[in-house]
Amino acid sequence: MIVDVGCGDGRWILSEAAAHPEREYVGIELLAPLVAKASAKAPANARFVAGDAVAWLRRRAAGSLDEVHVYHPQPYYDPAEVAFGVGTPGFFESAWRALKPDGRLVLQTDNRRYGKYLLEAARRHFEAEVQPGPWADAPRGRTRREAVAMGKKLPVLRVLAARRPAPLGGEDPAPYFDPARPGLRHRRTPKRR
Repeated sequence: MIVDVGCGDGRWILSEAAAHPEREYVGIELLAPLVAKASAKAPANARFVAGDAVAWLRRRAAGSLDEVHVYHPQPYYDPAEVAFGVGTPGFFESAWRALKPDGRLVLQTDNRRYGKYLLEAARRHFEAEVQPGPWADAPRGRTRREAVAMGKKLPVLRVLAARRPAPLGGEDPAPYFDPARPGLRHRRTPKRR
């Protein structure tokens, strides 16, 4: 099973599922209207779930996933909400546990500071390699966000990471933002259940 965490309107999964009918795809998105839109177009080998992707991953059986994809996750800047984010050490622990021994994690962002943090946080559980350019299968972008970033000539960090046999020890990386920064806007997020 291949999972796209924060799949948005499902663009990447819909394309992949059509090209690979032998594989099973699941897209997870917090915004129900986007899930409804994607579900209406989904082939038999793809489904979409409205909900918290981090919690969904925690509930997966160990070794049940082939790949976890995360394209342009949104960082949380409110210190009280950072733990809900996709790029936390807890997220990487859940993804590592849910992936098969030969499982892969795919990360992508155009936020430089957040990208640096994601790489640091992922390295405890994954051997991460930065890809030198656009994905070979999608030179114009796998997602709408990537295509827009490329159009604006923003640097896009693309990471392909192999699951480590066992996590490394060490400290969690430093936060990717300064919570004391003047003018820091807090995101309004849906209440967690």
